[in-house]
Amino acid sequence: MERAAPPGEETAEVVPTPADAPGYDTSVLLDGVPRQRARETAAPAAPKSPPSVTPRTGLRALRPWRLLPTPVGTPFTFTYAALLGVTSLVAAHADPALVHALLQGSSTDVAHLMRTPELVLVGSALWVAGGVASPFAIAFVLVLTALERRIGGLRTAGVFLLGHVLATLATEVPVGLAVLAGHLPDSSLHRLDYGVSFGVAAGIGALAGLLPPWSRVPLLAGFGGMLLQDLLAFSDPMTNWGHLIALGIGIATWPVVRRWYAARLAPAAG
Repeated sequence: MERAAPPGEETAEVVPTPADAPGYDTSVLLDGVPRQRARETAAPAAPKSPPSVTPRTGLRALRPWRLLPTPVGTPFTFTYAALLGVTSLVAAHADPALVHALLQGSSTDVAHLMRTPELVLVGSALWVAGGVASPFAIAFVLVLTALERRIGGLRTAGVFLLGHVLATLATEVPVGLAVLAGHLPDSSLHRLDYGVSFGVAAGIGALAGLLPPWSRVPLLAGFGGMLLQDLLAFSDPMTNWGHLIALGIGIATWPVVRRWYAARLAPAAG
């Protein structure tokens, strides 16, 4: 028996919520019973945003120890630097007459290049002109370490050897021709010439091609400007020309070293 609504009060018709409305659970509806109100379900929780990662700053981000060679990471540079350290100790503490004889026997002058080219091209690269504190000795460690980490030890050795050999020949062959033509005395055939600077200059040129423009341009401008100043000073023009030639040789290797660098990055990207 239905109760009548009081006078003046209208009854509102209750409209059930459709069963297919979003946010309602239809799994509890009874079959065969019409106009059932579905049970409201909780709205799905919004996915949580991943925690923000704060970029590493300071020494952990820079990892300055990677600037130096290690036996595992850069075996070629590490072994070569250790060998140069030994020869530098010999040059600093051995008898001066013995040191002069060793340097003269390792010199890549015209006379030695005509007799034993392979021996002197290797021997001259075992010494550092100016010792381990010289700018080229420091550049040797930093540049070859960075280059070896990017293209590997054997390829770094190839770039170094290419600059060392070609720049040596490019400076000594004209001296021999000038002596034959009578423009230089015979003593020029025995000019003392040794050190790793040509190979380092080629390494700098090659490394610049693997750096972003913001660091490549200052590197080339600073090093090239220093070489030009040395050339204008005319203190040792043949060696100074050799440095510029070696730098150009390193720059000429950009297409090759970039392919090597990309090949080393490909397995990591995959």
